[in-house]
Amino acid sequence: MRILLGLTYYRPHVSGLTIYVERLAKALARRGHAVTVLTSRYSPELPAHETLGGVQVVRAPVVARLSKGVLMPTLGLLATRLAATHDAVSLHLPQFDASGIALRGRLFRKPTVLTYHCDLLLPPSPLNGLINRIVHFSNQLAATLADAIVAYTRDYAENSPLLSRYLSKVRVIPPPVEIAGADTGTVAEFRARHALNGHRVIGMAARLAAEKGVEHLLDALPTILDRHPETRVLFAGQYQNVLGEEKYARRLAPLFESYRDRWTFLGVLDAAQMAAFFRALDVLVVPSTNSTESFGLVQIESMLCGTPVVASNLPGVRQPVAMTGMGKVVPIADPPALADAVSAVLADRDSFRQSPENIAATFSPEAVAGEYERLFRELSRRKHWLYK
Repeated sequence: MRILLGLTYYRPHVSGLTIYVERLAKALARRGHAVTVLTSRYSPELPAHETLGGVQVVRAPVVARLSKGVLMPTLGLLATRLAATHDAVSLHLPQFDASGIALRGRLFRKPTVLTYHCDLLLPPSPLNGLINRIVHFSNQLAATLADAIVAYTRDYAENSPLLSRYLSKVRVIPPPVEIAGADTGTVAEFRARHALNGHRVIGMAARLAAEKGVEHLLDALPTILDRHPETRVLFAGQYQNVLGEEKYARRLAPLFESYRDRWTFLGVLDAAQMAAFFRALDVLVVPSTNSTESFGLVQIESMLCGTPVVASNLPGVRQPVAMTGMGKVVPIADPPALADAVSAVLADRDSFRQSPENIAATFSPEAVAGEYERLFRELSRRKHWLYK
């Protein structure tokens, strides 16, 4: 099949959504499909066309930005051409342009599937309020036009203001998760490089963004340090110049300074470094605060490395722990409860271990791509019967 995937930001941009689509695209390509990604040329240094990991990437020029979104006047022309020449369309929301691409899928009678990764909730401001409303309307229109909607979990779908209105279209497909190997020597070298020996290690893997709830871990640290004095925190991910999060970073800067001997920013790590990072941790913390987080792929990555997780009791985000038993779920924005849960895991980490092989079987990119493939073929047969 010729499969068109659409999303706003693709590689080299780093986000959970981007990583999901990259893994899905490459897995579909490995299964013999011709895969094209239609995305934004969000940086002028990026080529308009290139091949990455067997996947054709087409980038539409960006003429302006609105908060975290982009305006791409030529996207419609590109979408029309590509939708006409592909057999299936896979759109990944939130994406302002999704409704227009979904309409083209409908007009060309191509199976059109939305994957709803999370809600879009921009920081409060008059402009962001307008953008939120426009994107919400576009998402609803796209959901109406789509043949099926993929959600990570039924839990998130039933609690999402958008997805709960389209449950008859929802198909649950777990997200694709994979983690590079890291032998004991590599992990030991990572621990030595960051002076972790003799310390308990808490990790976060995220962008420094308001919805990630970083301040709640900072507020929980005094209690954790009182119970486990030799504890360190490693933060993997972009922490400087995060688009739209400058004010949030300035607000937290004094707290980071007060814990400069306990809190280390690692920046963006490559795949091998992330594998060593997860294996060097005693616990990963996911203290997210709102529905812009729908699952937390890093939870499964951590679990595949044998590291338990403490996560917020958000729809979807609470599911990895519920599915595997590898950790604890805590109330949202509750530093005392977070401190108790982290301390409990640090005190008895081995009791939260599960088989990485069983987890991998559910979340491997190949298994997920197979689910998408079956969905595309089912929708193709349905459309063939409808229009014959």
